Amino acid sequence: MRFLPLAVAAVLMAAVPATAHAAGTPCPDVSASCTDGQLPDGTPYTFAKPARWNGAVLVDLDFAAGGLASPLTKSLLDRGYAVGGTTRAISSWNIAHAIDNQAAALDRFETAFGAARYAIAEGRSMGGMVAAGVAQVYPGRFDAAVPMCGGLGGSVGQWNQKLDTVFTLKTLLFPGSDLPVTGLPADVPGTQQRWLSAVQSAQATAEGKARIALASAIGQLPGWGVAPDGTTPPVPDDRDPDGVEQGMFLALAGGPLPYLGQAVSSRRTIEQLAGGNPSWNTGVDYARQFTTAAPSQQNAVRRLYARAGLDLRDDLARLAAEPRLSADPTAVAYLERGIVFTGDLRIPVLTVNATGDQISTVAQQQSYGALVRQAGHAPLLRQTYVRTAGHCTFTTGEQQAAVDRVLARLRTGHWPDTSPRTMNALAGAEGRYLDFVPPHFNRPYPAVSTASSSG
Repeated sequence: MRFLPLAVAAVLMAAVPATAHAAGTPCPDVSASCTDGQLPDGTPYTFAKPARWNGAVLVDLDFAAGGLASPLTKSLLDRGYAVGGTTRAISSWNIAHAIDNQAAALDRFETAFGAARYAIAEGRSMGGMVAAGVAQVYPGRFDAAVPMCGGLGGSVGQWNQKLDTVFTLKTLLFPGSDLPVTGLPADVPGTQQRWLSAVQSAQATAEGKARIALASAIGQLPGWGVAPDGTTPPVPDDRDPDGVEQGMFLALAGGPLPYLGQAVSSRRTIEQLAGGNPSWNTGVDYARQFTTAAPSQQNAVRRLYARAGLDLRDDLARLAAEPRLSADPTAVAYLERGIVFTGDLRIPVLTVNATGDQISTVAQQQSYGALVRQAGHAPLLRQTYVRTAGHCTFTTGEQQAAVDRVLARLRTGHWPDTSPRTMNALAGAEGRYLDFVPPHFNRPYPAVSTASSSG
């Protein structure tokens, strides 16, 4: 039986606002009944329930921002799932608030349509991080979670990781420039363009390519990215240093959502909300982090440095000597209040991540899994990987397969097969699941013991 913490019960029992539509209103564009409205903080919510409901409802951070029109929604409704959720427009990078809003939205669904047999938190990107947060914070209210392409290193860890990349680029390629690493100015589009233009210019030189590869390897970016026109090149051969570096460059500064663009815009938002800089690299050994990079990336860096006539040891020494950045304690505390993943699971969680995701890097999945094992809850977790480049570039079938496996877990009390072969059979011709072991995350927060971080 799912229950609601008393601390939030009063908020969730607030009357449905006058803007809410009565349950049973036909949904636009899909064959289902809809209800919508606003939570007490003004956050919109929308839910759709099919006529032949299987008793499961999916709650997604971003559903009310156009989710009714997505192919995944149609697929889920056709299979009997109720689907819905909120938007991030008001909560933004206040992750704790976004997590609470998922519980509040579920309450509105059940007020309109009756109790769900299974409530499943799911979402992509920040929605994936929020879904994992829901599993940790509301195990009595939700029955399972499906975090997809989520920053599962947690807010503190993932922004320390992004700091490493940008700090290395600034130190080695643009020393003395006014390109900001922290303290992002209000002109976000202009700052994004200056950073992207600088890195694109560096890519035209042998020295620039070598140092872009080193910064990307230290920051654990994938060696595979999306081209500026939105197409995905083939996976580069691990033995091809130019192909691997080009993949890292595309992840960093190419495609429709470059790593650097998001690193600027979201950091600016976080710094404004948190009242300062929440990231630090005091005590960080970048030479050690380089040695933990993927072998293909280490090989690319060494060969590109040799070709450019640069000394890798000299650059690593420059990084070691560069004055470090300290965090503002109040800003760190703000991100900690959002969510720090502890591995304390009480409900089943199935994660999905792309091997070539430049925003929610795949190493963060390793940190999450290690924390769960350290806490003794490994039987509740399954982690899956999809061979695709870009952020959240899953097919409808791949996402549907993940949701279906979680529902089977809830119905039977045991995990069904989640091997790539089975996941691809469920996903159909578009399935790209594969066996994959992510690299160890360089910036776990909290730290993960060595004994529990294998696998």
